[in-house]
Amino acid sequence: MGMFGVSQFDAILPAGSGGILAVAGTQEYIVPCKQAVLGMKKISKMTVTLTCDHRQIYGADAALCLKTLNEVLMNPGQSM
Repeated sequence: MGMFGVSQFDAILPAGSGGILAVAGTQEYIVPCKQAVLGMKKISKMTVTLTCDHRQIYGADAALCLKTLNEVLMNPGQSM
């Protein structure tokens, strides 16, 4: 849904599935930064939501999956 400009949404889990990942579009934000010339910088954030059936997927494992996904997205060269 991110390709349609949706900034956040929750996916409905299809019957028989263990989990589904909802990826929204990126949003630009201005944040404080001590190293920047004017003390501010522009960053992009993307919302990712994981919907799981806890009868099939342990919640801590789902959280670890999201953490790993974050690390891969933040450092794409290190995952290869």
